[in-house]
This record gives sequence, structure tokens and C-alpha cells, in this order.
Amino acid sequence: MLTKDKIHQLVDHMPDTFSVDDIVGEIILLQKIEIARKQVKEGDFLTDEELEKEIDKWD
Repeated sequence: MLTKDKIHQLVDHMPDTFSVDDIVGEIILLQKIEIARKQVKEGDFLTDEELEKEIDKWD
């Protein structure tokens, strides 16, 4: 979950001027990273081998 502190850090690392699209894009990216970290922590991911097997099923 995003926190005000994480958003503040994000804004602090942005250039002095930026567009709304820039900040929204960065917030979305940060949210996706947070989700991925949570999934890895909970073991909710595929190993390389599992992924290869899933891809093979697509053919």
C-alpha cells in the first residue's frame, strides 16, 4: 500500500517542473512495484520453470 511518505519521497525526486501525466505515471509504477513486492513476499509468483511450462501450453 502506498503511504504519504512514499509519495513525498517520489515527489522529492521529481524535477522542479513536471506534468500531471508524469506524476500519475510514477505513482502507478510505484503502486505496481508495491503489489509485486507483496506478491513475492507471500510466495504468489511463478518460478522460471513454472513460467516456461505455462508458456508451452499456449501453443
